[in-house]
Amino acid sequence: MALGPRLDIRQTQSLVMTPQLQQAIKLLAASNLEIETFISEALEANPLLDTGGPSDPGEPERIEIAAPAGEDATADQLMLAGGGEGDAPLDLGAVDRDFDTGDGAGPSMRDAEWGAAASGSGGDMGDTPDWEQLRAAEVTLVEHLEGQIGALASDPQTAFIARHIIGLLDEAGYLTVPLEEVADDLGVDFFDAKAGLRLVQSLDPSGVGARNLAECIAIQAREADRYDPCMKALIDNLDLVARGEVERLKRLCRVDDEDFADMLRELRSYNPRPGLAFAPAETGTVVPDILLSANAAGGWDIAINEETLPKLIVNRGYYLELNRGATNKESQGWLKEKLADAHWLIRALDQRQKTILKTAAEIVKQQDGFFRRGVAELRPLTLREVAEQIGMHESTVSRVTSNKYLWCERGTFELKYFFTSGVASADGEGASSAAIKARIKALIDAETAKNILSDQQLAEMLQKEGFDLARRTVAKYREAIGLGSSAERRRAKKLAGAS
Repeated sequence: MALGPRLDIRQTQSLVMTPQLQQAIKLLAASNLEIETFISEALEANPLLDTGGPSDPGEPERIEIAAPAGEDATADQLMLAGGGEGDAPLDLGAVDRDFDTGDGAGPSMRDAEWGAAASGSGGDMGDTPDWEQLRAAEVTLVEHLEGQIGALASDPQTAFIARHIIGLLDEAGYLTVPLEEVADDLGVDFFDAKAGLRLVQSLDPSGVGARNLAECIAIQAREADRYDPCMKALIDNLDLVARGEVERLKRLCRVDDEDFADMLRELRSYNPRPGLAFAPAETGTVVPDILLSANAAGGWDIAINEETLPKLIVNRGYYLELNRGATNKESQGWLKEKLADAHWLIRALDQRQKTILKTAAEIVKQQDGFFRRGVAELRPLTLREVAEQIGMHESTVSRVTSNKYLWCERGTFELKYFFTSGVASADGEGASSAAIKARIKALIDAETAKNILSDQQLAEMLQKEGFDLARRTVAKYREAIGLGSSAERRRAKKLAGAS
């Protein structure tokens, strides 16, 4: 077959994103503070743009949502009727400040060892629970530990040694000084120093006072009543876990595949740096993008927070002045380009506000029960459901809800917070995971020192209420909201009673 050049005509379709479209997508995903920075840069680059000050307070950009039929009681009355779970003090993700749990230092060998162990077994230790961040900066680790000594020390000498050891702990809660050196410094026997260390290791958070990673994990395993010979063999061979030598580990632990997988999940649930829960945390203020308030008719008023957004206008007087001085085509072309850019930016920002309001209004409508009665009424919701209701693409809703915060009487929440997974329930509609967490917290808050509920008991109680939950799911939710195991809670209530 001979080869030769030829001409073909083909008709194709392709999506081409213009620079304006790309910029509009970026503006949609940006927060109010990022938009403020963008506007400042635009004002410097385009002389035709000017600020008209904040939007006219008499005509705010807002949407009103009517009250649902049958709603007679006020929000306060409904919250009171909800008891302990109605207002959920944590609000399970309410955001009114950002937290950073980083210790500011480079990774240590201990961190690398545990990170390798987690990655070798398929885990992700980066998902630290938010409750540790919330506890940070309330009290220091030393203050928290010393507050427990008085109720647990068997004699004054042991208490004195324990307090000295507490002062030697690093930020992660590890004892980096040899115990022999501690005994020499205090002039006490090694066995007395060891008794003081045992006292420190019995304190909350579990794992403090350990001298290495294996000891830290072993302390937590004993606390959870999981330190059997199989778990001991696994903890003693963390280097094999890091290298992923699964078959060798199963032989050493003498377990089958199912039990080994369960042990690895348990291992990943332990905190390799328990002291960081009390490390100082840098906090920053979150500025809400959307303001939600109840109106006199029993519905909702939703408005864009315009305090941080200057109102952009085209400076017509300056444009006419420049136009009179534009005597050549190059100057006139530049001026027309800047005028078009200014008009486009104003329209793009206006469209952004309308899209945000439209999306937020649908979220408020779908989650009306949450805003009236609390987190227990938070229902499962997906981006697709909102997108279908407002006639937009799912990706648009995703961009609108990224980095956007809504303020209401219950606190400041990221819009993503209102999209939660569902758990099957007796009524067929399902309940959100956040609502289940709130119910678990309410049940645990109602405990007494003599009646501490196990995860299995919690699961059975929730099943009676119509929630189809397994024990492990209950344990996962309990840990996610920062509530300790039954043994930890029993000890905490005992300490509270002693004080």
